[in-house]
This record gives sequence, structure tokens and C-alpha cells, in this order.
Amino acid sequence: MRVTSSMYYDNLYGSNNSKISQNLFDVNKQISSGLKIQYAKDDVRTFAETMRLDNELATLAQIKKSTESGYKVSNQTDVVLNEFGSTMERMRTLLIQAANGTQSDSSLDAISNELRVIEQHFINLSNTSINGQYLFSGTDVDTKPISPDGLYNGNDGSLEAFLGSGTKQQYNISGSQLFLGEEILTKRMISTNVIESNLSEKYNFATGVDNNTPANPIQESDTIRDLMGDTDTFIDKETNKHHFYIRGTKNDGTTFKEKVSMKDDDSVHELLTRIGDTYGNTPNLNIVNVSLNKSGQIVIEDKIKGSSKIDFHIVGAVDFDSKGPDAANVDNINLLDSGETNFKEIMNPTFPPANNLYVKEFVKSGLESSLGAPAKLEALVYDRTMFSKDGSSLSSNVAQILNSDNSFATGSTKISEVADLSQPPSVGSLDGTQLKLTGTDVRGDDYNVQIDLATSGTTFSLDGGLTNFNIFTIEEPRSAIPADNMTYQQLMDVVNMVVSNNTPLVTIDENNPNLKVPTNVPSDYDDAVKASKFSGNTFLSHDGKINFREIGTNDTLVSIGINDASSGDFRVGTSTSVVSFNTNNSIAIIDAKTDFFREIDEIITSVEDHKTHPDSENGSIRNLGMENSIVKIDALQDHLIRSHSMVGAQSNALERAKERTTLLELSTKTLRSDVLDTDIAESQLNLSQLKNNYEAMLSTVGKVSKLNLVNYL
Repeated sequence: MRVTSSMYYDNLYGSNNSKISQNLFDVNKQISSGLKIQYAKDDVRTFAETMRLDNELATLAQIKKSTESGYKVSNQTDVVLNEFGSTMERMRTLLIQAANGTQSDSSLDAISNELRVIEQHFINLSNTSINGQYLFSGTDVDTKPISPDGLYNGNDGSLEAFLGSGTKQQYNISGSQLFLGEEILTKRMISTNVIESNLSEKYNFATGVDNNTPANPIQESDTIRDLMGDTDTFIDKETNKHHFYIRGTKNDGTTFKEKVSMKDDDSVHELLTRIGDTYGNTPNLNIVNVSLNKSGQIVIEDKIKGSSKIDFHIVGAVDFDSKGPDAANVDNINLLDSGETNFKEIMNPTFPPANNLYVKEFVKSGLESSLGAPAKLEALVYDRTMFSKDGSSLSSNVAQILNSDNSFATGSTKISEVADLSQPPSVGSLDGTQLKLTGTDVRGDDYNVQIDLATSGTTFSLDGGLTNFNIFTIEEPRSAIPADNMTYQQLMDVVNMVVSNNTPLVTIDENNPNLKVPTNVPSDYDDAVKASKFSGNTFLSHDGKINFREIGTNDTLVSIGINDASSGDFRVGTSTSVVSFNTNNSIAIIDAKTDFFREIDEIITSVEDHKTHPDSENGSIRNLGMENSIVKIDALQDHLIRSHSMVGAQSNALERAKERTTLLELSTKTLRSDVLDTDIAESQLNLSQLKNNYEAMLSTVGKVSKLNLVNYL
């Protein structure tokens, strides 16, 4: 084929011109835009890499924003807790001043007034908000966490900042954790609240003469005769005539009751040792420490950390009449009710004494006995007491705590998860346990209910077991709940039905008109439960205590007492109470569980009552006193410090995350720039080369064109 000039021209100029022109256009576009590509089609690999880096930058921006937001909250929390710490230190200083024994009544009143101001300051700090959101409400940030009476209204939710794929960082501390938290390293400490004196220093036992000298508090080295008194000069070293009835709960939730008998010349230290033995102390290992404080009160400290279980109650009795049987040595503690609790009446009776039986009180709670007995029986009862009343509300004083993890019970918690299952009648089960529910209903009428827990099905009766109502399961098929599956909600439903006078339906036996027969139909049971809620509500408080509140009144007629039917029986081999709801027990000085504002109120009340030590004779019977309040506020400070440390760690973690995110963002932007941005110098050089190539191509084409023209001519 003949090569023509046209073909040569097209081959040299046509294709090269188009290619070089496109390259020149691309280079100029890169220089003007600063980007290597404009569209995915320009370079698929570069486009894909750019999109990946853009997504990474968007994620980092989100992380940075989340971290900064969390850091603001955490940092503000840190500031507030700093103020908490300095305010608590001021409170502690005032307490030490109040407890030093040199303050006048007016000075103590002034200190207590300042402490109340501090308490209000704590409430204000607790209700701190940022951008309209409360710091200590958990995830319920729109709810003011602390009410004026110190109750917590938030939740225990955690606010978390997003730090990357699958990574989050908590940036708040909920009021549930701060004000109601738990310190697993804390050892529970409890104390009796009746001041015990050396009676032999106060009285001449043989004549009954009062020496008119203040008796010193009892010491560990004193004798049992010094503690319990006598009516003659004879020291009986042979007879166990002093009897102590001890009840309580061990660290693991198991309950105990034991009668300890001692002689005149036995020491108080020996009594304390015997008390320790009931908790499981051995010569080589102490489970608890048992001691006396400066007021002669028994103090028990748990040696095992993190439990809120240990409890204690003790009654002493002695029969000064040597004739006949020993009236102080009984199996049923109710038989001691005829005894005298005031030793002054033993020495110098106002009226001819009914007997010479003296009953010594160690614990007072100001609670009414569920037996409706006179006030002096208070010394005897442990868990057969009535709930405390406040207007339309009733409340128990024993927190229901799970044996497994020391947490508070809820409505869905099984009673068997709290109870001591090591006791008869069925070891390992609640089968055969009977609970007594006594009191008055909304009309003021008495009720006496027994709840029989049985594996075959739990029932309750208002007439001593003649008419038995099933307590039904929630699950289908509906049947009477087995003992070990019964929940606190089902127990509270029974309480609510009884006190509201809304029990399930009964029918009349055709053959015996006096005999009532329960229908025991689940729907009838459910209807009674629903109807009862129109009168009142029985519920568990935040700290696991059973409460009742009547609707539509400011002063309820309802009274409630719940106890194990075996309570008070000290015969060998009988069971103790497998579960307690309200007790005349020792007061708690320190506990693993924190209730910040309740404890602050107790501390201030001790100053208002001018109490150095617990004293059941005046003021608030259950108050722990100023010296114990110093111990309590130290524990609260430790809890606050641990909580504050956690907040500090959160702030540090968020700050480091923020710094790391900033570095990653800078690094990613740099990498994106390397991938997508144009190197201007390189592009300028490339443009210059393309221009030279283009000019060279035009020059060559021009020469060829001239040669062809010459040949043509």
C-alpha cells in the first residue's frame, strides 16, 4: 500500500494531538483544583482510597465530638465532687468540735444549725446541672436527682462516650452509685444502744441503798454480778443464775439464737467471748470482734468485708429469788414478760414486787410488739415488732438482702434467695416455714394471718388454717406457688389484700353454713390483688425494706407486723427465724451499703440531740451518737474519695481519647492529602514537559507539511 502524506500527517498529528491535549487538560485541571481526580472514573483506586479516608475522618469527627461532650460532663462532675470533699471536711471538723465534751448546749445547737445548712448545700450540689441536664441522675438527665427530703429520684444508668468501633467510655457517675453505692472493702459495725452501768457501784445490794453516786459504765473486767445486780452480799460462784438470750444473723446470712448462762463471778469479757462464739469465733480465728465502748455498750465488728448481714439482739435475765424454780431460765422468751426492767424497782419497789425477776435491756427501738404487749416487752422481742408509722405510710427497718451478692431484693426476688435455708423444719428449703402477719386493716379491725410455705403450694389463712387461700403463680398453668419460688411481690400482694380487706372470694358450704370455702380460682385471686391497690400500695423501697402507703388519707389505721412463727422459742433444736422484716436490733454504725443523705441526717441528729454515744433514754432512740458519727462520716468520705477517683479516671481516659483522636484526625488528613491532593511542583513540571512535547510535535508536523508543499510545487 502506498503511504501518502495524508496518512503520515494523521498518524503523526491526529492521535498525538488528541492525547497530548487531554493530558494538558488533565494537568491544568489538577493544578486549578488542587486534586488529582474529580470523578471516580478518573482513577478508581484513588477514588476508593479517598472515600475510605473520608469515612475515617467522619468517624473521628464523631468520636471527637462525643469525647468533648463527655469530658465536659466528667470535668464538671470532678469540680462538684471537689466541693463535696471540702464541705465534708468542714462537717467533720464541726463534728469533732461537738464531740469533744466541752461544748455548751447553745454551742451544740449552733453547730447543728450549721450542719443543717451544710446538708442543704449537699442537696444543692447533688442537683447540679450542665446545659439543662442533671449530673447525677444516671441516664434520666431531665429528673432532679435529690428531693428536699434526701430521696434519690434518678436511675443507675451510665452515660457513655463513643470512642470507636466497639469502644465506649463512661463519663458520668449516677446518684445511685454516689449516694447509694456499696463499698465491698467496708466491714459492718453494729452497737447496742442502752447504756450499761456497774450496778454494784451504784447500790448496796443487801440493803437496797442507793449510793447516790454516778455509776461508771460497765467494763470488760467487771463481773456479771456487776452487770446484772443482786439482792444480797453472797457471791454465787457455783450456780449459773444469769441467763442471756442472744439472737442475730451471721455474715453469710445464717441466723442463730442461743441461751448463755453464767455465774456471778464470771467476767463481762467472758460474756463477750460467748457472744463471739455464737457468730463462729474460734480460739484461732475471729469471725467478728466483740467489745464494749465507753458507755458499756456492746459493739460487734464484722471481720469479713462487704456484707450487710450481721445483726444482733440480746436480753439478760436473773431471778433473785432462790426459792423455787429459776424463773429467768426459760424456753419461751415470752415468759420473761413478768420481769422488772428497771433495777431501781428491784432495789426499792414502788409497789410490792410480783417477783424478783430482773430483765436487762441491751437494745431499744421504740417499736410496738406485734403481740400488743406492754412496752417493757420491747426488751424481749427481736423480730416480732410492728412497722414504723408516719402519717399514711408504714415502713419496716430490715433490708431484704440477697445472700449471693449482698444486693437489695426487688419484687421479683425469691424469698428463698434471702432466707436462711440452713434451719429446720426443712433444711435447704422453705417448705414447712410459717410466717405470721398481724395488725389492723384500713378499717382499724384486727387481723391475724398465717402464711404456710409448702413445696406442694403456699397458702394464707385469716382463721388459723381453716380457710386457706392459694397464693398463685404468675406462669401458666396457674397453681399455688411452691415455697422456694415465692417472691417478695407475692408476699406483698398478700399483705396488700389483707390490710385493704380485699381477699379472694369464698363460698358457703351447703352442709355447714359456718364453713367458708375459698373458690381458689386464679381470676378471683387476681381480682382481689387489683382491688386492693385502690386502697393502698405495698412495695420495696430502694434499700430493700417493705413499705405500705394508704391512698386517700393522711393518717392510716393500718398496722403491720410480719415474723417467723418460730421466733422466741429457745428450746434446743428449734429453728431461728429464717427471714426477718422488722426487728428490735442493734444500730448500724458502719455498713458496706451507703445511704448518703439518710446517714448525713443521722449524723446531724446526734448533734441536735446532744448525744455523745447511743442513748435510748432520750432523743432519737436509734441515734448512733457523735463519736460514732465521726466514724460514719469517715466511711462516707472514703466512699466519696473512691467515687471521685473513678470520675478522675474517666476524665483522664476521655482526655487521652480526645488527644488520640486529634492525632489520628491529623494523620488521616495528611494521608488523604497524599492520596488525593495534587503535587503542584510535579504537575507544573509535567505541564512543562507536555507543552514541550506538544510544541515539538507541531514543529515536526510543520516541517513535513513544508516538504510536501515543495514536492508538490
